[in-house]
Amino acid sequence: MFESVGWGEILIIIVAGLFILGPERLPEAASWVAKSVRKVRDFATGAKTQLREEMGPEFDQLRKPLEDLRGLRNFDPKRVVTQHLFDGDSDPLGMNNINGTNGTNGANGAAKPNGYPATASQPEPLKPGERPPVDPDAT
Repeated sequence: MFESVGWGEILIIIVAGLFILGPERLPEAASWVAKSVRKVRDFATGAKTQLREEMGPEFDQLRKPLEDLRGLRNFDPKRVVTQHLFDGDSDPLGMNNINGTNGTNGANGAAKPNGYPATASQPEPLKPGERPPVDPDAT
């Protein structure tokens, strides 16, 4: 109920109460507030229990939409759009694998950026002073 009230707010309420009520009436007022909150909580618990007893299994069906609304407290628009438009795929456009390596340095059949599959064996690099082979079809 008071989940969003921090220690700073409580301190401000106590100081304001001290100035408004005075030091002699403040403990009595705090006791009255505590008793009232306890009564309200007991009334709410009793009403919930009575409703559950009277409605039976239909009570859980009534609570489900309320729990769904409670889930909206942690609403993240990016997550919701991704979930509904792309069926929860965290990388719908394939941007994480943009260089085609997927962490394998192009081996094991991963696709290269040009769309062709990567070859399993890479040619050895040229040694110093060595020239690349000449393609006879290039002339």
